[in-house]
Amino acid sequence: MFRENVEKGTPLGRKAKTVMDAGDLVSDEIVNEMVRERISRPDCARGFLLDGYPRTLPQAHALEEILQREGRPTPLVVDLKVGYDVIVARLAGRRICPACHRTYNLNLQPPAKAGVCDEDGTPLQQRADDREEAIRGRLSAYEAQTSPLEDFYRGQGRFHEINADQSPEQITVALSRIFDAS
Repeated sequence: MFRENVEKGTPLGRKAKTVMDAGDLVSDEIVNEMVRERISRPDCARGFLLDGYPRTLPQAHALEEILQREGRPTPLVVDLKVGYDVIVARLAGRRICPACHRTYNLNLQPPAKAGVCDEDGTPLQQRADDREEAIRGRLSAYEAQTSPLEDFYRGQGRFHEINADQSPEQITVALSRIFDAS
């Protein structure tokens, strides 16, 4: 949602871009409005997946209000658990093609030719928020702001944890089990 708003140059996107480029977290007000607008679209009528939202208790309360107004159920929450060193390595290795937006990971899914997109030969870029110092700042913010959400959602009985330090296929199987049981 952030990148879409930034690319389209929406007022919310312009506000978010400045903050994201610095590697900081976008304010609750901006994030909540982006979420509200996005989930009101027709393609979300049968459900949707939010990645990295809510990040704070105020955002969780705002999401509850948004969902209640829309007549939607409380969210199913999945926490993908992985060590911080693994997170830093994964994100710091991410590269994006600015032309076609294909994503690579230098360690897990590198391009065939170092530094260029397999699809169109465009030089790959590292996002400002994928630099190690920005990632570590986000992890500190996570500890302070986001980890309290675990207790909040556990209390609602819709919280699940998955060990995300395994293959994408194994994570998919674990997610499918949770979704199928809900």
